[in-house]
Amino acid sequence: MTNVAAIQMVSTDNVSENLQQAEKLIEEAVTKRAKLITLPENFPLMGKHDEDRLQITESFDDGPLQLFLSEQSKKYKIWLLGGTIPLKSNTPEKVFATNLLFNPHGECIARYDKIHLFDVVLDDRSGESYRESKTFESGNDIVVAQTEIGNIGLSVCYDLRFPEMYRKMHNKNVQIITAPSAFTATTGKAHWETLLKARAIENLCYLVASNQGGVHANGRETWGHSMIVDPWGEILAEVKERTGVAVAQINIEKQNNLRERFPALTHRQLD
Repeated sequence: MTNVAAIQMVSTDNVSENLQQAEKLIEEAVTKRAKLITLPENFPLMGKHDEDRLQITESFDDGPLQLFLSEQSKKYKIWLLGGTIPLKSNTPEKVFATNLLFNPHGECIARYDKIHLFDVVLDDRSGESYRESKTFESGNDIVVAQTEIGNIGLSVCYDLRFPEMYRKMHNKNVQIITAPSAFTATTGKAHWETLLKARAIENLCYLVASNQGGVHANGRETWGHSMIVDPWGEILAEVKERTGVAVAQINIEKQNNLRERFPALTHRQLD
C-alpha cells in the first residue's frame, strides 16, 4: 500500500511565486507520507495571455522548471509528476504541454506531451472560449510508466473526454491514471467528477487528478476539486477550493483482486 497525493494550486503569472507555492505543498504532502505526488497542469504559470508561456519554454532535460522538479523529487525521495511545463516543439510559435515524471533519484523517467487540445466555445454570450492549438502543438504518444508503485498512465485535462486513449493504456497494464488539469469552472461544475469516476470505473484504475482551483491573472476561473478516485469509483480524498493536498492510500493488490473478481477488462468484444 502506498500514499499518493494530488496537489491543488491557484497558479499566478509569477513563476517564482508558483514554484514557492508548489514546494510548500510538496512538503506538506511528504509530511503525510505521500510517495507519489502530482502537480496540476500549468503549475509554473497561469499567465495573463496565452503567449506568456512561450517566454518560459525549455528544451527537454534543460531548464529551471525541470531542475526544480528534479531537485524536489531527489530531496524528498518521491515520485513527482510535474503537471505540465512548456517544452520546445518543432514550430517556433508553439510549445508542447509536457507532463514529466521524476523518480526518487531526481531522474526524469517518462515524458508525455498532451495529445488533445482544448479548442472550444463554452458560451457565445459571455465570450468564454479557448484555443490551445494557438500556442500548443499536439503530442502523439500514449505513455504508461512502469514504477515500483504501479504502472502509471500519463494524461492531461481535456484528455479525460477521450476514453479510447485510456483503453490503449491497458496494452501496458495501466494501474494508476494521472490527470493534472486546469479544468474551467464552467466545465468542471458540469463534468469533472463524472469524468474522473467514469475513467476510474471503466478502466478499474486508481485516478489521481490535480487541478487548478481559483481565479487567475487573466480572469479565468478553474474548478478545483482535486481528488483521488479508486477503481470502484469511490472518492478517497478531495480538495474542494483554493490550494491544498489530497492524500489517499492506494492498494495495488486489492486492485488486482478486484480485476480478477470483476473481469470487465477481459470481456471487451469490440477491439
